Amino acid sequence: MEIDFLEYKVRNGDTLKSVASRLGMTAEELRIFHNAHCQRMNKIWFEDLHDIKSIIVPTNFKTEKEKAQEKENILFPVCVPDSFYAKKYSVSETFDSPFETPVHIDYSIDLSFREDRNSGYRHMSYQAGNFKTNGKTPEDKVSSLSISCMKSIMPIGFLLSTSGQISGLEDHKKITEVFAEQRKELDDFFTGEVNRKYLDTFEKSISDEHFLLQQFRNTLLFQVLFPKTDWFRRKTAWTESFHFLQNSFPVRCKLKSEHSNDSENTVVTSLKGNIEDFCSSREIMRGIRSKDPSGTDEDPGEISIEYTTHKKNKNLLQAGAILWLKHEEELVYQHSITITQG
Repeated sequence: MEIDFLEYKVRNGDTLKSVASRLGMTAEELRIFHNAHCQRMNKIWFEDLHDIKSIIVPTNFKTEKEKAQEKENILFPVCVPDSFYAKKYSVSETFDSPFETPVHIDYSIDLSFREDRNSGYRHMSYQAGNFKTNGKTPEDKVSSLSISCMKSIMPIGFLLSTSGQISGLEDHKKITEVFAEQRKELDDFFTGEVNRKYLDTFEKSISDEHFLLQQFRNTLLFQVLFPKTDWFRRKTAWTESFHFLQNSFPVRCKLKSEHSNDSENTVVTSLKGNIEDFCSSREIMRGIRSKDPSGTDEDPGEISIEYTTHKKNKNLLQAGAILWLKHEEELVYQHSITITQG
């Protein structure tokens, strides 16, 4: 058991106030501390230490102001700290449904940042790679073509707001130009009418800046990896919108947060919420809202997110999330993600 106090031998001329001042305490704080740790017959009631042979004093006393400052230091800052992101993360995602075989995807992402003092944004370079599906490198033509198309336009530059959100693409024109340059090489490798139509569709989709941005922002990866900074400071319930599926509409969730800083070096922030919009899981999965309110589910889905950050430098060590869609209390869709540093 850790001992956080010791016995001080009273010397001639000592008073409760003089001893307390050397410890950075008030006389009243020292009296209360001593009386809480000493035998009943040795309690101190007066400033004068006459007939008092020893005092129980703390070894690491902190004033209320210092304690308050420590709590403030643990809190996440209002703006995203430079130290928040690591350069590399490993990502694992699992898509599960009672109607289909579960799919497990692993990949890595590389991030780099630079400041733009004039705009107030941080410029982020994002690149994903090393994809594996159910533990194996994808070898089918459709997956290979899809991955090759995405690789051809990476790294992609994004603008990150001070509050932590992806607010835009850094240079949309550059993305379309890079793909145009890579198109001939892709056409030569992925031959055939089906592949050509896929490449045409991909080129058309990335030409729409808003659509391309939303395709990234609506993923569970981006929603978890780029949180609002106030999520780490919230103490009361609030409403936040999430995309439960990438190509569906956003739904509002009532969130509650919990913060655990019992560990010496880390803080765990947990967010949990239920969908509060009037809609059904079927609507969300189809991506189309129904005009008939009678078809809504009472509790169509839930989301749970957890962040582990370093207590001092606020570095994101790990993040994870899981979301569920339900119909009449039966699970119809589940998506989980784990993002680990390194």
